[in-house]
Amino acid sequence: MRVRAGMAIIAVSVCFGLFWNQAVLGAEPGVEAAQAWLAMVDAGGYGKSWDEAAAYFKVALPKDQWERSLQAVRKPLGKVVSRVMKKSTYTKSLPGAPDGQYVVIQYNTSFENKKSAVETVTPMLDKDGKWRVSGYFIK
Repeated sequence: MRVRAGMAIIAVSVCFGLFWNQAVLGAEPGVEAAQAWLAMVDAGGYGKSWDEAAAYFKVALPKDQWERSLQAVRKPLGKVVSRVMKKSTYTKSLPGAPDGQYVVIQYNTSFENKKSAVETVTPMLDKDGKWRVSGYFIK
């Protein structure tokens, strides 16, 4: 009886450990896609970030307009000094967007020319089964 109880505790610990590792390392669906996408934007790959965005994003915003917007808003902020995930929230519904699977991720970000900002990145599960960014805002 003690062996079975011990095995159950180990099994629960292993499952919790796997969940904890995924949560801490950002392995949740959508988070890795957001981080890779942000790396493109950080490197100045504004056109590439549009290419890698969700289909919904591309329909809503033409590529040249996206590139101009980031040149005007993001470039003056300078390089990223630090970025820490504040929270992530999964939802199936967002205002003004079709129902689907989304994760709204907020980062506390410090830039060279703006010490405190909040970036909101919203990946969605695209029709091909891949998580892609469908929204990006900086406050």
